[in-house]
Amino acid sequence: MVCNRCILVVKSELEKLGLNVLAIELGEVKLSNSLSQTKIQQVNQLLKGFGFELLDDKNSQLIEKIKNILIDLIQNKHNDININLSEYLISKLHHDYSKISNLFSEIEGISIEKYFINLKIEKVKELIVYDELSFSEIANLLNYSSVAHLSNQFKKVTGFSPTYFKKLKGIKRIQIDQL
Repeated sequence: MVCNRCILVVKSELEKLGLNVLAIELGEVKLSNSLSQTKIQQVNQLLKGFGFELLDDKNSQLIEKIKNILIDLIQNKHNDININLSEYLISKLHHDYSKISNLFSEIEGISIEKYFINLKIEKVKELIVYDELSFSEIANLLNYSSVAHLSNQFKKVTGFSPTYFKKLKGIKRIQIDQL
C-alpha cells in the first residue's frame, strides 16, 4: 500500500471480513486477533483483487518496509531528504544498515541507493508533468545540490534531459508504486 486511498480501501475491506483493525499504515496492518489459515487465505484473495499481496515472511516484510519508508520520504517528507539515507533507515527500522542493504540488493537486484534515486527521478517526472514548479524549485524540493546535478542524474537514469522530457509530456512516466 503506498497511498492513503489504499489504506482506506484495505481497512474497509478487512472490516467487511469481520476483522478488527487496530492500526494500519503503509504496508502494514495490525489486527486485534491472529488469523486462522482459512482467514489468511481470504485476506490474501481480497488483497490480490486490489493489486496487493500478503507478505508473510520476515525478509519480504522488511523489504516492503524499506520501500514504503523511501516512498513516504519522497512523497511526504521533502525536508528529510537531505539526511543520510542509511542513518534515516536505521532510525526507522532499528536494523544494521549493512544487513538491510545486502538483503535489499539480493532480493530486489538493485541497491537501496539506486532504488532511492529511481524514486526521486519518478518524482521529478511527476513534478515536470504537473508543470507547476521550475527545474530550480524541483531541484531544491528534492534536495539536489543544483539544477545541473538534477539534470545529470535525470539524464543518466532516463536517457533524456529534463527539458526534453517536459516536451514529451510525461509519456515515459512510471507510477511510483510500480517501482
